Amino acid sequence: MPLITETTHGVFVISVTPFHADGTIDWDSSDRVTDFYREAGADGLTILGMMGEAPKLTQGESLDISRRIIARAAGLPVVVGVSAPGLAAVRELATAVMDMGAAGAMVAPPGSLRTDAQIHDYFGQVVEALGAEVPVVLQDFPLSTGVVLSDEALARIIDDYPSIKMLKHEDWPGLAKIGKIRAAESAGRRRISILCGNGGGFLVEEMLRGADGAMTGFAYPEMMVQIVKQIRAGSDERARDLFEAYLPLIRYESQPGLGLVVRKHVLARRGAIASAALRKPGGALDATAAAEVATMIERLSTRLAQLG
Repeated sequence: MPLITETTHGVFVISVTPFHADGTIDWDSSDRVTDFYREAGADGLTILGMMGEAPKLTQGESLDISRRIIARAAGLPVVVGVSAPGLAAVRELATAVMDMGAAGAMVAPPGSLRTDAQIHDYFGQVVEALGAEVPVVLQDFPLSTGVVLSDEALARIIDDYPSIKMLKHEDWPGLAKIGKIRAAESAGRRRISILCGNGGGFLVEEMLRGADGAMTGFAYPEMMVQIVKQIRAGSDERARDLFEAYLPLIRYESQPGLGLVVRKHVLARRGAIASAALRKPGGALDATAAAEVATMIERLSTRLAQLG
């Protein structure tokens, strides 16, 4: 399986982890949703992320899921989230999944980090623990981690740790950060791949600022694939038209505390997974919310038909 590099681009869909209603892993749905993402045109997958309910999994389950999806992806690059409070756990999981054929390891900073120096030193320890041959994705998601990665700290990390090949950009607001990274590269700093999250809610603007694609789990991955392709081809207006058709669902899915519930509900409606169940603690959409989502899906279908 190919490794991620500083030029990796496209859409790496963050996969949900399917569960049965009793909380056990639904392996048939795991296979089905992996196929669903590939058929939607994904360039890669990311597993064991925050939206994959990784904190609710045991270490053994994380290994089993990684093995299953890497094998099922059949050559599609798979990035595996390996974040943990301690570096021993990060190293253990990263070593195991890289041996399975993963394309890279994604690491988010622990919430205890506060200063630029602490953040810089932490990622130096990550690189040392994993080894320079393991490509690392730095997950910058301050709304979840509470860790604010300044432009200056990120610049030092890029300069000092060449095995960090990709930034998973989820700062909000953070569009200016993308532009500053690309401007610094034009002035001689090494390149880093930038794939963006936030449910795809800023994908058009992110791409136009210089991002290489998306790394998020919106329940219509084909939208992200089309947007990235259209903008890379210079068809910005077509990309905006497509994006605006999906915007009501993107907005609804972006609700804090409800996003994954909506995402799994839509994926279940689309037949990608058998059940929308979250592993506990976790909820489900009530009848009113489910009806609202159904209306948005119906209107989306009409809008796409109009766009042709």
